[in-house]
Formats: sequence, structure tokens, C-alpha cells
Amino acid sequence: MSEAVTQTSAGQTQEIKEKNPLGYKPVGKLLVTFSVPAIVSCLINSIYNIVDQIFIGQGVGYLGNAATTVAFPIMTILLAFGTLIGAGSSAYAAIRLGEKKEEEAERTLNNAFLFTIIIGIVLMIAGLIFLEPILTLFGATENVMPYAKDYTAIILLGTPFNLIGIVLSNLARTDGHPRMSMYGMLIGAALNTVLDPIYIFVFHWGVKGAAVATITSQIISAVVLTAYFVRKSKKPIHMRLHKQYMKLNGNRIRKFLVLGISSGITQSVACIMQVVMNNSLVHYGNESAIGGDVALSAMGIVMKIAMIMGAFGIGVGIGTQPILGFNRGAQKYERIRKTYLLAVVFASLLIFAGWIVCQTMPEQIISIFGNESNEFTQFAVNCLKIYLFCIFCAGFQIVSTTYFQATGQPMKASLLSMLRQLLLLIPLIIILPIFMGLNGILYSAPIADAASAGIVALFMIPEIKKLNKQIKMQSHPAEGNDI
Repeated sequence: MSEAVTQTSAGQTQEIKEKNPLGYKPVGKLLVTFSVPAIVSCLINSIYNIVDQIFIGQGVGYLGNAATTVAFPIMTILLAFGTLIGAGSSAYAAIRLGEKKEEEAERTLNNAFLFTIIIGIVLMIAGLIFLEPILTLFGATENVMPYAKDYTAIILLGTPFNLIGIVLSNLARTDGHPRMSMYGMLIGAALNTVLDPIYIFVFHWGVKGAAVATITSQIISAVVLTAYFVRKSKKPIHMRLHKQYMKLNGNRIRKFLVLGISSGITQSVACIMQVVMNNSLVHYGNESAIGGDVALSAMGIVMKIAMIMGAFGIGVGIGTQPILGFNRGAQKYERIRKTYLLAVVFASLLIFAGWIVCQTMPEQIISIFGNESNEFTQFAVNCLKIYLFCIFCAGFQIVSTTYFQATGQPMKASLLSMLRQLLLLIPLIIILPIFMGLNGILYSAPIADAASAGIVALFMIPEIKKLNKQIKMQSHPAEGNDI
């Protein structure tokens, strides 16, 4: 009997090892394991822009910083395509793994990889052809245009590698290796931080040097993550790049793009918002004592800081996506509910901590980016305190949007993705300055943050009730049938 028990125990142990940990490991542990590397990856993605802004501010001046602000919408467009493909293919693959359809998940990886390369080349060529009209549309003034062209033209050359890094970092998490996703991005960020001061201060390449440092780092990140997916592994839950799967399948691509559309919309709307804001800053800045170039440069710094704050929420959201997607496929509703609630708390606490730092130490933060004049510093500090006043609501909004995306509800995810920026923030940026001038742009963000949090709650309350009902039906099937 003892031998039989031993054999049974050994068989159960082997069965657990062959299962995907997303379905049986403690949710809290999984959330930390997947979210922390994702947060680091998102912070690294923000750091690419932040590091450039810091060194350009110190080595070139506020016109150089204004140039990166004008270029930022282009980088956001690239990020939109990267997250559209990366988040969508990651969510689709996670659901297929939860359904034990490992081959379909692997084919998804290969389709996403090839599709990303094609899209990256197309975007690079289109961006270079129409560079000057695009920069004009995005708010480049006569003084800023030469710097913006130098910086953005080089950034566009790295587009295919940039997109590959974004997409494969998402899929590495679904593959069960969130740390590899983090390492791939971390190596690139470290290299960028080293190369920036060398190219700007030693070689005196100015904004061109910052751009060269950025694309060099993106190439290294893409190579590291591609190498990970090329290597062989005997573990059945792992996806790999194979020549025989490297064929585009329109139906599969359509399916994962539908799941990724909310992430793509979020970034696309962010681009529209940045364009509207840049042009509003120039217009109302020129009508004030600040000046359009100073207003553009100062808000550019604040937007990069907001990016860092948002990275905490986005990182937690990305980390929860494979957990939610897998357990949705496996119909483990208790784990879905617990993952969502823990993620909301985790993201909100992280962003709230950053909010306290911004509200109590704004002068110290702004000084990192240069201090050319008291006028610039005072306006930048004012921007930082007012514009980010309600950003602590972002964690709840981001995780809730990710929940709908990961659980196969793209319409709700898409609507919530558009809510804050397209439906609230952009109209406020247009309307409030008519009555409040330049300050109207600053107050638009906290109003939009607070209002969107309330609307998201209206979507999530019935969803939690639905989850509770599904959990009850699984716990008491007979009672559920009566219902």
C-alpha cells in the first residue's frame, strides 16, 4: 500500500510539473512574479525617452527638449503598433495555452514575429518620406524643427527593431519567462544610458547622438529577445520560432489584433492627445509671458514623468494579462477575481507612492532636466503639480481595461481605452484654455482622471457581480442550475 501511495504521489508531482503554473500557483505570488519584471520593462521603455530628455536638456538646452516633445507622438505611434501586436498576440496565446492548444500558441508567436517585421519596415519608410509635414503637424516651431528632424529621422531607422522588442517582450511573459522580458529591455536601457553622455558630450553629436544611442539599444534588445525564442526547449508549454510556422495566417492575425486593439487604441489616442496638446501649448504659450517653446519643453518633461507613473499601472496590467487569459481559458473564475482585485490594489499603491513624490518634491525633479531660467522652472513645477494631481486613479483604470482585454471582451476594453484621453482629456484641452488660457491645459488632466475613474467603476461593478455568480455556480452546481 505504501508503494502504491508513493507511486500516486510521484504521478501527481509529475502532473503538476507538466501543467502551466498560471493555473495552479498562488495568485499573489504569480502577480508579483509577472508584474515586477513587466513594471521594470515599462519603466525601461520610459527611460529611453527620459534619459534622452535629461542629457539633451543638459547638453543642448530647452530647444532640444522641445524637439523630443514634438517627436514623442511619433514614438507613441510606433508604441501603438507594438502594443497592438504584442498585447494582442500575448492575450491570444495565453488563452490558447489555457485551453491546452500549445501548437496554436506557437503559431501565434511566429505569425506575430513576421507581421511585426513587415509593419516595422512600412512605418519606417512612411515616416521618413513624410517627416517634415508630420513634425509640423505635431507642433514643431521654426526654432525647434531642425532639432526635431535630426532626432526623429534617426529614431525612425530603428523602427523594426523597436517593434520586435515590444512584441517579443509581451510574448516572453506569456511563455512563462517574465524575467527574460525584463532582461531584454534592461540590457538596452543600460546601454542607452551609457551611450547618451558619450555621444552628446564627448562626440558632440547633440540630439543626433541621443537618437543613435536609443536605436542602438533597441537593436540589442530585439536581438536578445529573438535569441531567446530561437533556442530549443523540451518544456511543452514554451513557444519557439520555427521556419515551418513562419507563414502569415490572416485569420489568426485578425483574431489576435482584435484582442490587442484596446492597447493599440490607448497608444493611438495618446498620440492624438499629444498632438492636440503640443499645438495648444504653442498657441496659448505664445499668448502668455511664458512663450510657446518654453511651454512645449516644460510640458514635455511632465509628460515623460507621467509616463513613468503610468508605467507602474501598465506593468501591473501587463503582468496580470497572461494570468487572467490562461484562467479564463481554463474557466477558473475564483483565480480571475482574485488576480484582478490584487492587481488593482498593487497598481494603485505604486502610483500613489509616485504621486506623493511629485507633489512634495517637484523642484528637485524638474532640476534634473536642466535649469535655464527661473521662468522655465516655475512653469514646469506648476505643470507637474497640477497636471498629475489625480494620477493616482490611473492604476484602477489601467488594470480594469486589461481585465476586459485578457478575458476576451475587446469592445469594452476598447471603449475604456478611449475614455480618458479621447472622450475626456482632448475635449477638455480644447475647451478649458478658451476660458483659463494656458492653465486650462494643466487642469484638464486631473478632471479627466477623476471622471474616467468613476465611469470605469460603472463597468467593473456588474463584471465583479458576474464573476461572483460564476464562482457560486462552480462551487454549488445544483444551486447554479436552479438559477
